[in-house]
Amino acid sequence: MTSWATEHSQAGTVFQSQRFGDFPTMKEALIARKIDATFMIAPLAMKLVADGVPVKIVYLGHRDGSALTIAKDSSVQRFEDLAGKRVAVPSRYSNQNLLMRRMMKQRGMAPQAIELVEMAPPDMASALAARSIEGYIVGEPHNAKAEIGGYGRILYFMKDLWPDFISCVLVVRQEIIEQRRPLVQELVQGIADSGAWLDAPEEGLDHRKRAAEVVGKLFYNQDPKLLEHVLLQPDRVGYSRLVPPKDTFDEIMDLAVESKVIERRMRFEEYCDTSFASAMREPRPLVAFPPSTARTQKP
Repeated sequence: MTSWATEHSQAGTVFQSQRFGDFPTMKEALIARKIDATFMIAPLAMKLVADGVPVKIVYLGHRDGSALTIAKDSSVQRFEDLAGKRVAVPSRYSNQNLLMRRMMKQRGMAPQAIELVEMAPPDMASALAARSIEGYIVGEPHNAKAEIGGYGRILYFMKDLWPDFISCVLVVRQEIIEQRRPLVQELVQGIADSGAWLDAPEEGLDHRKRAAEVVGKLFYNQDPKLLEHVLLQPDRVGYSRLVPPKDTFDEIMDLAVESKVIERRMRFEEYCDTSFASAMREPRPLVAFPPSTARTQKP
């Protein structure tokens, strides 16, 4: 697995980042202390805390950025039309899974009306092309891949079903929070500043295009045009207002317990630490991108 050491923040600290292809491997790396922090789906982070793993959610990764994609020639026109069909979710511990169950309840459908199957996000588009599933709900750019490929279409963006949808959260090990607070503060501030750079009112689109080019080539080995397809539609994914909101997380917790994804209801403070977000200065756009110290390392 490839890793990168990159000067992410303007304060100058070098953070080594690592890419994971699936959530179970990421979870095990966090538990084994092979990584100190990670972006992770929110209910999985809650589940880890419920299971006694010493971690906390400290910030969000982004807002929205997920969609429900179906085959381009599918007869499905509305959510209820998915009854009796197979739809892939990235994990039972994902907000995408909880959203599907939330929608079935809101539309008066039986809890098992739609067959939800777990699937690694990179496999979803090809499964849709092979028609082994009717659709999938996941974060970008996996939805864009089916769109650009000409065999998929967006049935719903998550912002239309659950405004300000939250999927990705920043999770940090508790001992790092306690022993290296300035480092965690710098990481959170850097993420906030990156978001301000991407969402800049006047230059945001240019910044997003540059980000697609660098991230696609340096980090993900993907065609930048795929990332541009997502990023150049500013309302498709947002990088502002990333302080964890208690009311939304309370709803996520209730849904997780109701769906038996988490065994017990936890208080917000048990799994979330907003002290770093509270201590931040006002986010300001990055001065330079990409950082001059960006470099690829062997594992």
